[in-house]
Amino acid sequence: MVGTVLAAARRLRLRFPDAGLERQFTGSYRAAARPWVRISILVALCTTLGFAVIDHWLLVGPRLAHPDLWRFGLQIPLILIMTVLTSPRLYARWYSPAIQIAAPLFGVGTVLMAVEATPAQLPLIAARLVLAAFFFYFMLGLSFGAALRTNAALIAAYAIAALSGAIAFPVAVYSLFVLLCANVIGAAGCYALEHANRVAFLERQRLKEMASRDALTGLSNRAALEEQAQALWQQARISGEPVSVLLIDIDYFKAYNDRYGHLAGDYCLRVVAPVIHAAATRHARDIVARYGGEEIIAVLSGCDRATASAAAATVVAAVKALNIEHLASQAGSCLTVSVGAATLSAADGHGQEQAVRLADIALYAAKARGRDGWMAYDPPAAGPGAETTFEADAAAAAEAAAAAGAGQRLSA
Repeated sequence: MVGTVLAAARRLRLRFPDAGLERQFTGSYRAAARPWVRISILVALCTTLGFAVIDHWLLVGPRLAHPDLWRFGLQIPLILIMTVLTSPRLYARWYSPAIQIAAPLFGVGTVLMAVEATPAQLPLIAARLVLAAFFFYFMLGLSFGAALRTNAALIAAYAIAALSGAIAFPVAVYSLFVLLCANVIGAAGCYALEHANRVAFLERQRLKEMASRDALTGLSNRAALEEQAQALWQQARISGEPVSVLLIDIDYFKAYNDRYGHLAGDYCLRVVAPVIHAAATRHARDIVARYGGEEIIAVLSGCDRATASAAAATVVAAVKALNIEHLASQAGSCLTVSVGAATLSAADGHGQEQAVRLADIALYAAKARGRDGWMAYDPPAAGPGAETTFEADAAAAAEAAAAAGAGQRLSA
C-alpha cells in the first residue's frame, strides 16, 4: 500500500488518498514542527516590536497613531495568543485551526498600516507584506493549502485597499505586482518543501513496514507482533473489551517439506498466509503475524469467545478450500491447519503471554484429536475444583479429553 501511495505523492497531489495515512502524516509533521513554530512566533513578536521602534524613529508623524492601533491592538495580541497555543498541552488541538484565522488577520493588519502611511512611507511599509508572505509560507507550520489561502487573503485585502483609492494607484500597482511575484516564489518553495516532506514520510513508513514484515509471508514479524499486541492489550484494558488469540499451525508441515521440497514449503506459506489473514481479521486493529516456522498467530481485539470460535472455524475451512495437495499428511490428502483459540478480558488483568499460553494448550488439544480442526479454551469457572473447558466438535470431545489430561474436560 505504501508503495502505491508513494507513487501518488510523487505526482502533483499534496494529499494522500488514504485518510488514515493523511492523518498520520499531519500528526507527525505538526508534532515535529512545534518547537520551530514556537520559535518562529517569538521571532514574529520581536520583528513586530522592532518595526514599531523603527517606525517611531524614522517615520515620525501624526499618522503613526492608527498603525500603532493595528500593531498593538491586533497583531501583538494575535502573536501572544498563538504563543500560548504552541504550548504542548494546547498545540495539537488548537494551534492549526487558530493560526489559519490569526495569520490572515495579521496580514490584514499590515495592509491597514499601509493604508494609513503617507505616500513617502508607503513603499517602506508595503515591503513588510513581502516579509509576511514568506513568513506565512515557511515559518508557521502551515500546510501548502493553508499558506496559499492565507496569502490569497493578504493579496485580496491589499487589492481592495488599492481599488478603493486608499493607496496611490502607481504605488499600489507596483507593490501588488511585487507581492504577486513573492507569492509565486514562496508558493513554489512551500509546495516543494511539503512534497519532499510527504515523500520522506512515506519512505520512512515503507522502511518501517519492511522492518515489521516477515519477508516470506508478508505478515507482521515477531518483533512487530510484540509491539502492536502490547498497544492492543492496553487499549482493550481501557475499553474493557475482550481479546482473543488464535494460534494456527499447518498440519504435518515437516512432512510436506520432506515430500515436496523446501521451495514448495515456502510457496505454501506465501499462499496460505494471506488466506489466514483474510479469514481471521475483522478490522484494522487485528494483528496477524508469523509466530515461528509454520505457526501463525492472530490477536483479535474486541472479539468474544463465540466470534473467536467462528474465526477459527473460518480459518480451518479457508485453508482446506485452497486444496493444496499434501499426500504426506495423516489428516487427509490436502493441506490443513489446526487452530487453538483463547479469549480473555484485558480488564481483568490478563495479558498477551497468558492468552498465548492458553491458545497453545487449545492448539495441542486440537492436534491430539486428529488435526484439521480447531479448539477453543474456556477459562475454568470460579470456585474450588473448577475444571478447564475446551469447546470443540462433538465427535472429537472424548479424544480431546484424553489429550487434555486430568482435571480437564471438553464440551461440544
